[in-house]
Amino acid sequence: MHPAANTPPTPGDVLPDHPDFLWRNPDPKPSYDVVVVGGGGHGLATAYYLAKNHGITNIAVLEKGWLAGGNMARNTTIIRSNYLWDESSGIYEHSLKLWETLEEDLDYPILFSQRGVLNLAHSLQDVRDSKRRVYANQLNGIDAEWLEPDEVAKVCPIVNVSSDVRYPVHGATYQPRAGIAKHDYVAWGFARRANDLGIDLIQDCEVTGIDISDGRVTGVRTTRGRIAAGKVALAAAGHSSVVAAMAGLRLPLQSHPLQALVSELLEPVHPTVVMSNAVHVYVSQAHKGELVMGAGIDSYNGYGQRGAFHIIERQMAAVLELFPVFARAHMLRTWAGIVDVTPDASPIVGLTPVRNLYLNCGWGTGGFKATPGVGWCFAHTVATGEPHPYNAPFTLSRFTTGALIDEHGAAAVAH
Repeated sequence: MHPAANTPPTPGDVLPDHPDFLWRNPDPKPSYDVVVVGGGGHGLATAYYLAKNHGITNIAVLEKGWLAGGNMARNTTIIRSNYLWDESSGIYEHSLKLWETLEEDLDYPILFSQRGVLNLAHSLQDVRDSKRRVYANQLNGIDAEWLEPDEVAKVCPIVNVSSDVRYPVHGATYQPRAGIAKHDYVAWGFARRANDLGIDLIQDCEVTGIDISDGRVTGVRTTRGRIAAGKVALAAAGHSSVVAAMAGLRLPLQSHPLQALVSELLEPVHPTVVMSNAVHVYVSQAHKGELVMGAGIDSYNGYGQRGAFHIIERQMAAVLELFPVFARAHMLRTWAGIVDVTPDASPIVGLTPVRNLYLNCGWGTGGFKATPGVGWCFAHTVATGEPHPYNAPFTLSRFTTGALIDEHGAAAVAH
């Protein structure tokens, strides 16, 4: 319940109540027109747009755990579109525009807050790279600005812009339309609308094999039996290489733990989102009041959903230099998601050598912000058998043709 109008707000009082009904829990049918492997944000969004935009409703979304319990529940919810290259800014800006009307589209609160995102520059090379990205963004019609240190302090007064620190702030890129959303509400919104459109959302159903005949996918084997499928769309995030291997595909991916943490609940103190590639950290304040901090990836490959303590310890020490006001905040919880990373730090979205088998993976740290955009484009690809113009450059074949899209410099953290 919301407090009375004359009662001071308390952390979390803006959150809507938990819904009474979420979605059906059906048993899988023997066959579907489309099977989506992965019940995270991308899988749910793909299923929703297949039904909404293309009229395909005989769809099953298969999730080995519970819906949106993987990376969707383990990210830091930052949304922005200020990537360097035309291909990247195109699909991320398409996604950002969908975010701006997604709450009305899903008829569900997602708490999208356009509070702006700062990307700090700590060296002369950072400044050069950041300004280059701002100019590229402006040419693509994206709301990107370069801010000097005093302007950074006006946007976010709690950032330490003193020159006498280990990571001095020489300026920052700023995208005012960027922001955050509440990740579980986003998943619930897509799942409820997909359920309303007749899509089967099947939890506790792990895919154990992919059946192929004459070069064409014919179905999947699962822990709940075989399911025939006209088309299969893979959206398994950090486990994509494992699932794709079932179809004989060896993907250019490495999976790493990516750590994050939350603090205790605090009064509103952090008005925007601050990221730093050099420090490898990003910080926002969630709707309930907790600080949400993301760290860098652990260097080793793995599928464990926790990372090494020394990684997060070193990065949080750097955070305290940027935000001295957080020195006495208590960390409550840490976790890791499993990010799948390609050699050029850009995703793979499109067709595979197996007919009617489609691939969406390799998003690294960019998966959450792309959720509606890639759902829209991947649905188009699956429905028509042809890539959407926004995901056409992100082919699997670019790793043999050399047409790479190098976004290492614009990723949230270097990877």
